[in-house]
Amino acid sequence: MKIIVSILVLASLLLVTSSLASATVSDAFGSGAAAPAPQIKGGPALETWCGQKCEARCKEAGLKDRCLKYCGICCKDCQCVPSGTYGNKHECPCYRDKLTNKGTPKCP
Repeated sequence: MKIIVSILVLASLLLVTSSLASATVSDAFGSGAAAPAPQIKGGPALETWCGQKCEARCKEAGLKDRCLKYCGICCKDCQCVPSGTYGNKHECPCYRDKLTNKGTPKCP
């Protein structure tokens, strides 16, 4: 009985370590997750950084000008932009929680 329990414990430890290792490897090789702006307080450096991130975020938007405008506003306030062209707002809570005066999401 002790052998079976020790085998089960060993197997579960192997599963946990392999899942942690794969998560670390995927993060190290750029899983596409949102990265916060490097320690930029404002100015042209932040505008350049936000411009690049928002260009990627809005590349498939139907109303690209509007998407870029609001993404830029949100990026400057939150200093982060979610990955991908849609969704993933859980990566950037400030970006996710910004609302218009009508209570709809402000950030694309």
